[in-house]
Amino acid sequence: MWEEPPISGKNGSGAVFFSGCTLKCVFCQNYEISQCGKGYYVTENELADEFLRLRDMGAENINLVSPTPFLPSVINVLDRVKHRLGIPIVMNSGGYERVETVRALKGYIDVYLPDLKYFSGELSLKYSGASDYFENAIKAVREMADQVGKPVFDSKGMIKSGVIVRHLVLPGSRADSIAVMDALGGNFSKDEILVSIMRQYAPVYKAFEFKALSRKVSTFEYNSVVSAAEKYGFDGFTQDADSADCSYTPEFYSVK
Repeated sequence: MWEEPPISGKNGSGAVFFSGCTLKCVFCQNYEISQCGKGYYVTENELADEFLRLRDMGAENINLVSPTPFLPSVINVLDRVKHRLGIPIVMNSGGYERVETVRALKGYIDVYLPDLKYFSGELSLKYSGASDYFENAIKAVREMADQVGKPVFDSKGMIKSGVIVRHLVLPGSRADSIAVMDALGGNFSKDEILVSIMRQYAPVYKAFEFKALSRKVSTFEYNSVVSAAEKYGFDGFTQDADSADCSYTPEFYSVK
């Protein structure tokens, strides 16, 4: 229930979390599955059944969270059941994707929900282990927007297709966050994408090893980034300060 309003809606998003991630973010709230390998194995048939089960439970969409390492199998599953689902397929990722990967998903993904985490290569290397993050992520997001087009909503306000770019504001990185907004403003028209500026950062995992990351984001930092996005006229979403609470982190289990 904790995604953006047009993703979660009334019934909730059908989130399927995949273990493993293309990034190594020291502050990842889902580090147990993204970096520690927590989870369990499923066959393609079982994954197909899970998608259908979520649909039958009333999920607004099937939300694939960090699926990149498993995309060949995911595509096989969607070949079998996408026509039966009748709800959008969302790809929820860290944004660190090859353009070729995004192109291979044409026709499978209806809504892209990528992060655009950093502008600075120094910062992305320090916190996520990827010095070439921005140059790859901005190209991937450009391909996503070209592929699915401008956001389209149904009569209930649920997104049916389009791109929502997320940016998590980090403490001590206000200038970099503003640079990210400037990059979005320079690469996308105001109606091409939606922008979600997140304030939910709370120190977890290895974040405490970095002094700058050992606190929450200040109101000044967050509002500065929101103002930078507003300058370009983007529609989108913001978060209240109380979103920075580890109680919103899902609990993961290793046994099926």
